[in-house]
Order: sequence, then C-alpha cells, then structure tokens
Amino acid sequence: MPLRLILICLSLALLSACSTRQVQDSLAGATAQQLMTHSIDDLARSLPDADFAPHAGKRIHLASHFVEYTGLQNYADQRLAVELARRFDIKVVEDPLLADLQLQVFYTALGTDHSRKGFVLPIGYIPGVDDTTQIDLISLDQFHGVAEMYYFLGPSGSEQRGDVLQARTRTDAIGLPIITIPISSIDRSGEGGD
Repeated sequence: MPLRLILICLSLALLSACSTRQVQDSLAGATAQQLMTHSIDDLARSLPDADFAPHAGKRIHLASHFVEYTGLQNYADQRLAVELARRFDIKVVEDPLLADLQLQVFYTALGTDHSRKGFVLPIGYIPGVDDTTQIDLISLDQFHGVAEMYYFLGPSGSEQRGDVLQARTRTDAIGLPIITIPISSIDRSGEGGD
C-alpha cells in the first residue's frame, strides 16, 4: 500500500509539471520597460564594426520596418541613430535623396515574454478559488526583453544584407511554496558609456 501511495503522489507531481510561455503586450510595469530598453540598447551596441566603420563621415537614411508600428520601434530607431553617430560618425538624415547610404532595418522582435517551468500544485478546483490558482512547489520564472533585427546597408539599389542581431535581457526567479528567490537582476546602474 505505501508503494502505491508513493506512485500516485509521483504521478500527480509529474502531471502538475508545467512549462508555459506568454508574450506580454504591455510595458505598463517598470520591469518590462527596463527589460525592453536594455535589450534595445544592447542591440544597438551589437552593430558590427566591419559593416559600419568603413562608412564613417557619411550620411545615411534609416528606414525601419516592424509588423506593427509601436513606440518601441521609434525608440529603437532613435537608439540606432545615436549609436551610428556616436560610434561610427555616421549622420542619419531624413531625406533619402541627401543620403550617401540606405539602411533598411527589419525588426523581427521588440517585446517581452514570460515563461514558467517547474512543478506546481493546482488548487483551482477548490470552491471559491480562481481556476488558474496554483502553488509553486519549485519553478523557474523567466521574464525576458527581446530585441532582434536584420538590416540591408549600402548605396540605394545595391544594399547588402547584414547578419541577424539579437539582444535579450532577463530577470529570473525560483518560485517556492512560500517565497520567490531572485537569481538574476536587470540592475545596470554601474554601467558606463564608452
């Protein structure tokens, strides 16, 4: 009988193991905003010297594309423009006719996502408790900001495609029945400029 009880408990524990991923559609919280803006900053910093340094002193027209226009797209464009000017001495101009080069940026990701993996005890079956309520037995809770893009760079009509660039900023925590323990932080207050 004790062996049967152990097997039932193990089966229930395995059945309650979960792995979920949820895309966040709002930057209402400061953590989401930090994750996203730090990812965009890291993306801009990852522009390869080999592609951009040879164009120092030139004027570039930056046009960006994303599946849906958002304020994040504009923010990322502005951050790229600052990086181009500061690091490569490339001036971004509004009028494509005044530009020496064209930079077509295609953002493939600008957002946050959340995933949870682990073992939970579902308690939504108890009357008066929300159906989705659960207690973490042990779980890994990941909240990420993701910025990803590829680009075409060069004189109009003969642009060359660059590599896909990705930046991911994360904050993780271990969830236990009574406490959540942070295991990473997005605090970048000690970072300085180049």
